[in-house]
Amino acid sequence: MVRLTRIYTRGGDAGETSLGDGARVPKHALRVAAYGTVDEANAVIGIARLQADAAADEMLGRIQNDLFDLGADLCTPAGGRRGAGALRIVKAQTERLETEIDEMNAALAPLDSFILPGGSPVAAHLHLARTVVRRAERLVSELAAAEAVNPEALKYLNRLSDHCFVLSRWLNDRGARDVLWRPGANR
Repeated sequence: MVRLTRIYTRGGDAGETSLGDGARVPKHALRVAAYGTVDEANAVIGIARLQADAAADEMLGRIQNDLFDLGADLCTPAGGRRGAGALRIVKAQTERLETEIDEMNAALAPLDSFILPGGSPVAAHLHLARTVVRRAERLVSELAAAEAVNPEALKYLNRLSDHCFVLSRWLNDRGARDVLWRPGANR
């Protein structure tokens, strides 16, 4: 568990921050950008929760907790001082997302077009969350090309963007309020 007694430490005033293993790195380091973007996705999901029904709110609450696990995973390098005992995303977390996606998607009509973000406020916020998750996924993929990263972290993010998409459709009256893309409609 984490215990915070002071919020500011002045430790980052010179443009550096500490990783989970205590190593100091620039705040613009790729690893910091990756877990910072995961945190951003978590914040957008928090906004979506304000408008979600009870079942969706419960799912999103679990996801927010997972995203803190993912942030802990990403901020602690595998080869670092505390890498061996660090909190890591595990396969069961990704599988839970897959199960939820499959359950929601079973009740949705197949798509004949891409969907524009919108339909309802909660769906629009989930589409925003999806795009932030995709950005986090790109950053983690780039990080994984340069350093060791838990492979399940990348899988989790990939599945989470799908989850946000399917949940947005589910909350858009099971797809009835989806806004479909009409290619070339405004030519």
